Amino acid sequence: MLSHRFTRAALLATLVASAAQSAPAAVLQVGNGAEPGTLDPQKTNGVWETRITRALFERLVTYAADGSLIPGLAESWTISDDGTTYTFHLRQAEWSDGTPITADDAVFALRRLLKPAIASHNANLYYPIKNARAVNTGQVEPSELGVSAPDEHTLVIQLDEPTAYFLQALAMGEAAPLPRHLVEKAGDEWTRPGTMVSSGAFTLQEWRPQARIDLERNPHFHDADTVSLDGVTFYPIDDIGSALNRFRAGDLDISYSGVPASRFDWVKDNLGESLRVGPLVAEYFYMFNLRDGQPLADERVREALSLAVRREVITDRILGMGQRASYWYVPRATEGGTHGSLALAEQPMEQRLARAKRLMQEAGYGPDNPLRVTLRYNTLEDHKKIAVAVAAMWKPLGVEVELINAEAAVHFATVNEGDFEIARYGMAATINDPYDFLNAYAEGGSAQRSSGYRNEDYDALVERSTRELDTERRAELMTRAEQMLLDDHALLPLYDYVSAHLVAPEVKGWQTTAIDVHPLRYIQLED
Repeated sequence: MLSHRFTRAALLATLVASAAQSAPAAVLQVGNGAEPGTLDPQKTNGVWETRITRALFERLVTYAADGSLIPGLAESWTISDDGTTYTFHLRQAEWSDGTPITADDAVFALRRLLKPAIASHNANLYYPIKNARAVNTGQVEPSELGVSAPDEHTLVIQLDEPTAYFLQALAMGEAAPLPRHLVEKAGDEWTRPGTMVSSGAFTLQEWRPQARIDLERNPHFHDADTVSLDGVTFYPIDDIGSALNRFRAGDLDISYSGVPASRFDWVKDNLGESLRVGPLVAEYFYMFNLRDGQPLADERVREALSLAVRREVITDRILGMGQRASYWYVPRATEGGTHGSLALAEQPMEQRLARAKRLMQEAGYGPDNPLRVTLRYNTLEDHKKIAVAVAAMWKPLGVEVELINAEAAVHFATVNEGDFEIARYGMAATINDPYDFLNAYAEGGSAQRSSGYRNEDYDALVERSTRELDTERRAELMTRAEQMLLDDHALLPLYDYVSAHLVAPEVKGWQTTAIDVHPLRYIQLED
């Protein structure tokens, strides 16, 4: 009998093992909206890139499934009483090649992030670190940055002043520790498949440009036992209609490409269990090139263009997915309490148009002497519809618009170089704080560099807001800064985004969050 029981047990174990070996891998199929320009987390410039790099690189502080902050590579930390010294205690963890992750990797990454040559578009979020601005502007060497590693598992960050949002900044992809042993050896080639090593829940397996990016589960991840997915495949799908068709066909488990406005009601009626819509800390606006010699350098022209835009037509008729017409810059879903607003928000449309025509005439433009401008947008059908509609709204002012379309990586590279007159821009928060938006237009910010905006009083208000920890006084400072930006008509806000994604019922662990972060480590696929 003992032999018989042993035989049956052995047979059962063999069958279970065989079944496990033959079970299909749990690989999540994701429509990702666009082709990444890079997978270097310190050089990314779009949410379609950071969705991937967040899966590849763990931060010191990271996000739970619900969007709250939790320990990442740092298992704990302390903050000094004056709010200027952060001490992080790193957990025992390894890179995907088995090399230990140390505090020196974190020091290396933060110093690299602030190097001028990296040109990180969020570098100024880290200016509170001692000497960060001086490093980023090339005035001192990166070794002077206020970061140190007393031992292999202790990281100390010294700030010049207390900063309310600092932990959120460390949860951003560009703040992740990097594999110094690889980056210094491989240089710019370190992010290639077969070369890159990771600290996150997944590693880079293959990248076929304009086709797919394959990730596979990282067995060296510090919490690998809790990761359900075996892999993830990202598809760069610019066309929303194509993404919808592929989702309906079962080719995609998640589509981040959005939902075509023309099909939104159909999707709601027929794919309601998959449609996930929620508030988003993100703003859709047109960026102006304000440099001397540009047609938009004239504030009268900028104000006139803003006056003539019927924002509710865009949100209610063209889109119709719950977007909120925006007369501000900081989305209303943002925590922190800013309440700036364009004066035109309270004016009837007839009055707005009359003032717009008068301003254009004062600037020397009209139907007999049209203003000819280019409007750039990245590939997406709704972007095109909005651009066509706005061009039609401007036509009565004597404005002739040439529409220029490019795929996302090319479009944003062009904007970053300042090679545009008017450009479609979407800013999604990396931290849920008004500073993320306002600082972009302050000296050295990404939007400031692209647009050429200059206002020392604005810069001073934004800088003061970083030092203010009293929530009411801080909200007042940020509201004043936002109002100054709007009064200068430095940009043309159109609407506050909502997130509208398609998530198959078989996908579990995915939650809607205001900052649109959905860590793959928590996602499961049901059979």
